[in-house]
Amino acid sequence: MTIKKIKTIYDGFYTLRKLVVEENGEIFEREQFESGDGAAALVYDTQKEKYILVKQYRYPARQELLEVVAGVLEDNDPEKTIRKEIEEETGYTVDSLQHIRDIYTSPGACTEKIYMYYAEVSRQKGKGGGLDEENENVKIVYLTQEELLQKELLDAKTIIAVHWLSKKLNQPPKDTEATL
Repeated sequence: MTIKKIKTIYDGFYTLRKLVVEENGEIFEREQFESGDGAAALVYDTQKEKYILVKQYRYPARQELLEVVAGVLEDNDPEKTIRKEIEEETGYTVDSLQHIRDIYTSPGACTEKIYMYYAEVSRQKGKGGGLDEENENVKIVYLTQEELLQKELLDAKTIIAVHWLSKKLNQPPKDTEATL
């Protein structure tokens, strides 16, 4: 497949582009949604022995979703970004950070790539909750390992993080149907 032409058809908070592509001598058009790349982390408080997730309203889903901490990539530096997001959303400072994997959220239409991490924390130095200037209303949710592995999840990056954890622990999620 060869991209012959790219035209921006909308450039706002997100960007939408129309591409002219060629494959096997055929020319056709596709749209490409660009939201920017992101970083995400499954956060574990080593003092409370609980996982920290966040709950916030997601307008495309029309509901609050329980998610791992995440944010839009800044300065093309996923590690710096996720450390900042963990502090903004949960109030915690990162003690250690482990890269899990990188994923494309929906590669058929979207360019978004998420850099996924596992973070350990032990000190909450702020209240968290997100930034007012970014119109964030983030609620902090603490879950035991058992609660997390049993939780019904809808967010793909969170499901992937929980499956990574269950594999690491050699303990499958209790309700595979709820997390797959």
